[in-house]
Amino acid sequence: MIDPSHFKRYRLERPLTGLPEPLALPIGYWPVPWHDRLLDLHADVKFHCFRGDLDGQLFPNLADRFGCRQLMAAIQSRAGFCPQATWLLAGPDGYCGTVQGILEPEQTGAIQNLGIVPEHRGRGLGSALLMLALRGFARCGARRCALEVTAANHAAVELYKRWGFRRTRVFYRKLPPVSQPVGI
Repeated sequence: MIDPSHFKRYRLERPLTGLPEPLALPIGYWPVPWHDRLLDLHADVKFHCFRGDLDGQLFPNLADRFGCRQLMAAIQSRAGFCPQATWLLAGPDGYCGTVQGILEPEQTGAIQNLGIVPEHRGRGLGSALLMLALRGFARCGARRCALEVTAANHAAVELYKRWGFRRTRVFYRKLPPVSQPVGI
């Protein structure tokens, strides 16, 4: 029996051959490619995507504005950072989606933190962001793409399976201890 303080995670992978044509975004939405001056904006959108979700509990940086800023700076400073696979989505009332990419050894692109803010989910935006990232990795010579996802995030797991990702590994992540307010 698995300890309830541990969450099942999957590593999913897919080849980068046979990618579909870029997906049309709904009217009023458009992609914004990476630029260094957008780091803080990526961090802010990431915070709004994950702060109330299970992944915000599993990865406390995702539930904290400053933590998201630190995470974005760490991603951007990595030797394998892939600007071509790093995108924002803009919508009628502001930015609403983000994804980052890292090139790993063995010609593998690694999706980092694909997220859509809750008010914009269910419109195909996650699929569109995913395709932008996959095409960016392919342009950089990657042959495969990999990502990790929490098994209980059924919508994300189904999104990735729909676009050809297959489970290659199952592992468990311990829920971090809850911080107590000062003085308690």
